Amino acid sequence: MLRIERLGDARDELGEGPLWDGTEQRLYWIDSLGRRIHACDADGGNRRSWPVPEHIGSLALRQGGGAVLALRDGFYGFDFGTGAAVKLADPDPGKPRIRLNDGKVDRQGRFVAGYMDYEESDPLCSLFRLDPGGTVERLEEGIVCSNGPCWSPDGRIFYFADTYTRDIWAYDYDIGTGRVANRRVFASFPACGLRGLPDGATVDAEGYVWSVSVYEGKLVRFAPDGRLDRTVGLPVESATSLSFGGPDLDIAFVTSMARQVKGQWPREREAGGLFAVHGLGVRGLPEPRFAG
Repeated sequence: MLRIERLGDARDELGEGPLWDGTEQRLYWIDSLGRRIHACDADGGNRRSWPVPEHIGSLALRQGGGAVLALRDGFYGFDFGTGAAVKLADPDPGKPRIRLNDGKVDRQGRFVAGYMDYEESDPLCSLFRLDPGGTVERLEEGIVCSNGPCWSPDGRIFYFADTYTRDIWAYDYDIGTGRVANRRVFASFPACGLRGLPDGATVDAEGYVWSVSVYEGKLVRFAPDGRLDRTVGLPVESATSLSFGGPDLDIAFVTSMARQVKGQWPREREAGGLFAVHGLGVRGLPEPRFAG
């Protein structure tokens, strides 16, 4: 039976990037504009938070401990013990109007993240790959707001959305080099009758793509051929991202935001909360750690 619960009393200005760590059995997520990393148990207990020095778009855990962060002005290494953030690379310097946003690690341990325009209007941004050795490569450009990077179970298809095109794209992904090719529309939100915009995304164990339809308050599931398979209503329209977690990877953890959008505050008092969706009947895939 489908059941949705709010975990704790979080009210993030811009909650994003939920990430389940199977080793620690802990959930990590961020408040992008609140400049914080959060973590808790599957039931919302034992919560901790860490401040970061800039707006944060995403994080990934590292194989050797700590995390790699996509902060406003570049990729950083982060030490949970000391709270220190050390810059690793600045992929696109000299552009104060953009910041790094959503990112994930591929099956080979490389971190892929893209930028977003603070004004959310112009295609000023690019998508980058950070390799374990520290080199950075530009994968795509002409983006307004990078969101929803994720891979098919075999790692050979890369899914990615520029939120303001309202499309999720698919690329061929070279697992040897980490390069992308053959971009095509995987799923069009308007063509599927969805009112929202594609935000955070993940792929389940069956190879179906899950996305949050932000400003519509829905989880949406697409079949590998791009067909809309399922929609799930959420308690808040301002939901932003999701990740599967829990001991059996069968809980969808969903973040949301409590910030103003176009001069309007969210209507729901639970906006900015963290939610756990039980009973979807599917399992996720373990998220890889950054190999650097």
